[in-house]
Amino acid sequence: MGNPGDRYGSTRHNVGFRTVEVLAGRYRQAFKKPLLKSYLITRVDRGAGKLFLVKPLTYMNNSGAVFPDILARTGSDLHSILVVCDTMDLPVGQCRLKRSGSAGGQKGLISIIRRLGREDFPRLYIGIGRPNRRRDVVDYVLSEPRGREAELLEEAVYAAADGVIRLMDEGLERTMNVFNRKIEDD
Repeated sequence: MGNPGDRYGSTRHNVGFRTVEVLAGRYRQAFKKPLLKSYLITRVDRGAGKLFLVKPLTYMNNSGAVFPDILARTGSDLHSILVVCDTMDLPVGQCRLKRSGSAGGQKGLISIIRRLGREDFPRLYIGIGRPNRRRDVVDYVLSEPRGREAELLEEAVYAAADGVIRLMDEGLERTMNVFNRKIEDD
């Protein structure tokens, strides 16, 4: 998940978009906007199956609006999707793969859960840390990280992309066991 447009491209809130962009780049795929739809999509064919990469154009807080159409278009069910998004509940650059769960205050996830009426879909969180007490949360998530923080987030985006491929190849349980432990051990 993320926000469309150059203004948001490098912000903390867009680590989900950057992850799918990395994946599309690895497979030399370009995103296309279906006619009259509010998302960009591309498909990667791999031995392990098809991977659809999607970037909602509805802005983060309304991400759920596109999910019914995406599920119908791709023939996917709720358990075969993976939402990649930021979270302030993890330190900067730490990733966590989860089978399901609440939205944890992440407004994009709140939108998806409301639209689908369920919480039981996998998600891959990329930690962006929390702002200091004097800084507004919205300003923090919509600003660009600098220095070491930017480096850590870039590394996390690539680690998340690797996690998506591992998920396709090895399944959710095995990927969670290896991926989550690897991140904790680092």
